[in-house]
Amino acid sequence: MTGMQIDIFSDPICPWCFIGKKRLDAARALRPGLDLKIRWRAFQLNPDMPAGGMDRQTYLNVKFGGPDRAQELYGQIARVGQEVGIPFDFAGIPRTPNTLSAHRLIRFAQQPEQGKADALVEALFDAYFLENRDIGDRETLLELAQVAGLDLGAAAEILDQDAYAEEIRAEDAYARRMGIGGVPCFIVNGKYALSGAQEPESFLPLFDMAVQEARETEPQSSG
Repeated sequence: MTGMQIDIFSDPICPWCFIGKKRLDAARALRPGLDLKIRWRAFQLNPDMPAGGMDRQTYLNVKFGGPDRAQELYGQIARVGQEVGIPFDFAGIPRTPNTLSAHRLIRFAQQPEQGKADALVEALFDAYFLENRDIGDRETLLELAQVAGLDLGAAAEILDQDAYAEEIRAEDAYARRMGIGGVPCFIVNGKYALSGAQEPESFLPLFDMAVQEARETEPQSSG
């Protein structure tokens, strides 16, 4: 079984990131022998979002110039979502949050003693896109931390102490310096990048290249 790491630059309010996660899961099912480690990396679609978020309609007006263009774009995303089993409810979202605290909680969940980042990311996607919850709200984040199996007291301490905030901001800036202008972006073994929510089959050549490289660098037995 070959070890492999995928760094995923993502934002929990990015619908294409939700789709990308589902497609990565499907790709993993096509290569069941991989020992794949996922590392979630921070990217904020709206780094200048007010800390308390923004009314959804106001956000759509600012971001897209009004509801018509937004409806066109989200309609396309919703159709793709149906293909991967995501019943997006864009119309029901009341508020667009600042995602800094969500990213901080993901970073905490990714610590070795927690190991719950994948579960938390899935919970955040579900809460925002399917349940229309405000994932910038502290109490909502704590409920999702509990759903993901995190230590609730420790999660509350992380949120209340602003832990990882500078680390998240620095990582977001690093992603932009690397040329990442949108997410999701998947980087395999620090070498091979795949941008966007590509079909599952698009991951397979990257998986195969990483496997081949690992085999070529393995020490040969003398027999």
